[in-house]
Amino acid sequence: MPHIARLYVCIGFLVAAVGLLPGCGALSWLSSEKDPNPPSAIDKNLPQQVQLDILWKTRIGKGTDERHLRLVPAIANGRLYMADPGGKIAALSPRDGRVLWERKTDFQFSGGPDVAGDLLVAGSTNGVLLALSSGNGSQRWRTQLGGEILSIPRIINDLVVVHTIDDTVYGVDLGDGSERWRFSYPAPVLTLHGSSTPVAAGEGIIVGAPVWEATVTPPRGRSELDRIADIDADPFVVGDIVYVATYNGDLAAVDITSGTILWRRELSAHAGLTADQNALYVTDSDDNLWSADPRDGAGRWRQEALAHRRLTAPALVSSVLAVGDFDGYVHLISPRDGRLLGYERIAKDRIGHRPVVANSMLYVYANDGTLAALRVGAAARPAPGASLSGAGAATKVSAPNTEIIPAQNSAQGPVPDAIDIR
Repeated sequence: MPHIARLYVCIGFLVAAVGLLPGCGALSWLSSEKDPNPPSAIDKNLPQQVQLDILWKTRIGKGTDERHLRLVPAIANGRLYMADPGGKIAALSPRDGRVLWERKTDFQFSGGPDVAGDLLVAGSTNGVLLALSSGNGSQRWRTQLGGEILSIPRIINDLVVVHTIDDTVYGVDLGDGSERWRFSYPAPVLTLHGSSTPVAAGEGIIVGAPVWEATVTPPRGRSELDRIADIDADPFVVGDIVYVATYNGDLAAVDITSGTILWRRELSAHAGLTADQNALYVTDSDDNLWSADPRDGAGRWRQEALAHRRLTAPALVSSVLAVGDFDGYVHLISPRDGRLLGYERIAKDRIGHRPVVANSMLYVYANDGTLAALRVGAAARPAPGASLSGAGAATKVSAPNTEIIPAQNSAQGPVPDAIDIR
């Protein structure tokens, strides 16, 4: 059984009278007052320094509405695979969006798909993990798990690893769908409605261990809502280090082999992060985009022009950063200095998840079911006499605001073994 590394956070899932939080950044049900943080307006006068071209658009089912589901395009075998909460799952041509095959099922998909070789897997709201042939969509197997699947099931070697809403991680046999093991941990009072997706790391799995656990963000505040410190964003692994961001908490770097927290800094985030060889890029809970030094977490720049637009995690494509927002726009940002470079609108509804990058293309799925393929074009030439000075510029951040954690105080040691079911 592979090792599981759990980034332990002391807040779990509420399945009680107050209801589940519908997703990060969507707390309007707590108050009838006018939103105190209206979304920033797009500056239509901002020079389009980099062109973003829509190559094709199509619709996959009726979309997700405002439900916090983890339905994201998967690219494999020269095809694009997409699942819809209404039960539809399809394979398309990434080049032109042409449907290659399509299947209607009786399941309400909520997580996935993931594809490896000739197998495709997706999870449903009633805890069913479904496996289909990636070649023609015929069913291979199905298995019932113990809770709603709100993460993307991940195919890792000969297993499908699934993180369910009841804070249980399952290892399911890739060949026949039988349960090989499970690992459960206590579900505290209140969390955001979602689960981080398992991530492979060497011989281990980051879920976010029977090997170690580390408290990235201790809960703070007087109420359970104040003390949400949930890892809902997917961890990001670079070599032997996993970078994680928590809601109402911290950005941190954790050594995979020992669970030692190398550094952490205050930065509340829910959408996720990405990295290149020079920097970390993260969307915070106010929808500002940050660049930070991966060695110590020190901030480099902060882009605030898109604040409160419910941004996705950033994606790196053709040497620029791309994020989606609540109104169907995709924005391009310079990784070097955070400057806004351009934008394009693909839908009139929210883009809920990080754009998927494959072969220098962006694939974006909006809540209304719009699926679009985009390509970053050449840098546009400014109009004669136009000045780009200050246009869309980010704020430089000089203060590191980072805590270096003593190694002996980081990891909290071994946690209970998973249940091996064989």
